[in-house]
Amino acid sequence: MRLRRQTPPPRLISLVSMVDVLLIMLVFFMVTSTYLDLDMIPMIDTAEDGVATPAKPASGPVLMIRLGADGTPHVSGQAMSYDMLSSTLATLSTDVSVMILPSLRADTQSLVSLMDVATAAGVRRLRVVQVAAP
Repeated sequence: MRLRRQTPPPRLISLVSMVDVLLIMLVFFMVTSTYLDLDMIPMIDTAEDGVATPAKPASGPVLMIRLGADGTPHVSGQAMSYDMLSSTLATLSTDVSVMILPSLRADTQSLVSLMDVATAAGVRRLRVVQVAAP
C-alpha cells in the first residue's frame, strides 16, 4: 500500500497588517507636520470681471488685531466687542491690510468668527499671522 503525502496549501501573505501600519504612519505624519511658511500659499483676489489674480504684498497701512485667549479681539491694546470692531473696520479704506494675531490658547471658533466679522465689514486683505518663539 502506497501512502500519499498531502501537499501543504500555498502560503498566503496577508497585506492587511501592512496597510494598517501605513495608514497609522500617514495619520501620524499629517497630524505632527507644521506649515511654518505662511507666504507659501498666495492670497487670491477676485477682480471685478470674476478672474482670480494673485494678491500683491501689503504696501499700504496695516491694522493688527490680536485675538486673546478668551476670544476677545484687541485693537491697539483695547478690547473690543465684535459689533464695535465691525463698525471700526467698516470706516477703514479698502487698501488697509488687516493682520490677525491669535493667541495660542484662542479657540478656532473665535478666529473664524473674527474673520467673518472682518470679511462682512468689507476687508479685502486679511491675513492670519502666528509668531513662533525663537
